[in-house]
Amino acid sequence: MKKAKPFLEQRRERRGLLRTGLGLAAGSVLASCDALSHNDMAVQVLRSAETLNNSLHRVLGRRAMAQEFAASEIAPVFRSNGTTMPPGPEYAAMVATRFADWRLKVDGLVANPLELSLPAVQAMPARTQVTRHDCVEGWSCIGQWKGVQLSHLLTMAQVKPEAKFVVFHCLDQMDKDDEDTAYYESVDLDDAFHAQTILAWELNGKPLPVENGAPLRARIERQLGYKQPKYLHRVELVDSFAGLGGGKGGYWEDQGYNWYGGI
Repeated sequence: MKKAKPFLEQRRERRGLLRTGLGLAAGSVLASCDALSHNDMAVQVLRSAETLNNSLHRVLGRRAMAQEFAASEIAPVFRSNGTTMPPGPEYAAMVATRFADWRLKVDGLVANPLELSLPAVQAMPARTQVTRHDCVEGWSCIGQWKGVQLSHLLTMAQVKPEAKFVVFHCLDQMDKDDEDTAYYESVDLDDAFHAQTILAWELNGKPLPVENGAPLRARIERQLGYKQPKYLHRVELVDSFAGLGGGKGGYWEDQGYNWYGGI
């Protein structure tokens, strides 16, 4: 009998065809999913589109808003993807206590580090938005998110002038047998201070489900799904990605995705 592949290897293979982070834009250039993995021309086309998205967003800055939708367009069930329950007893204990001992840290290159309980985060001014989640695997889903604007937390923390990026650290261990595979992601300060960038604790009017990233997940609405990290516990301000994972700015970026997953 053929031995089953480890979960992490299956996940990498499934997403390998989307290693540029722009699989949704492949279009007629590609004859098959396999072509995207091996067709250098297709890879260059998608990388060019990625560069264009990045450049356009940089020109428009914080004014460019992702499309928002009517409440009637909200999906009855918001699809979960990737990890639906982080492994290990630590997270399970948090779920059992409804995240009573969970804390969100905001630190790094800030003058006023923060450590906040979930009720403290929920007591802050909140933004509600109905947006579409676009996954690199080819599916989309519309949901209503409620959370604190990241800009509010960063203003409280007093970001230092030398900071360039916000790094999101997660409780989601991508390989249950390797503690050094915790999911992480990052954005620049333009996207961090964008009005639609929120840390959400509520989905479709209810507390954020475990499978969708409880107790807190980032919503960075101008970017693809892998840029929306779940299971947050720390927000770190840095001036570079050196020393973080593979140095590319995110878990999937370390596997070959483009850093700026703009849409």
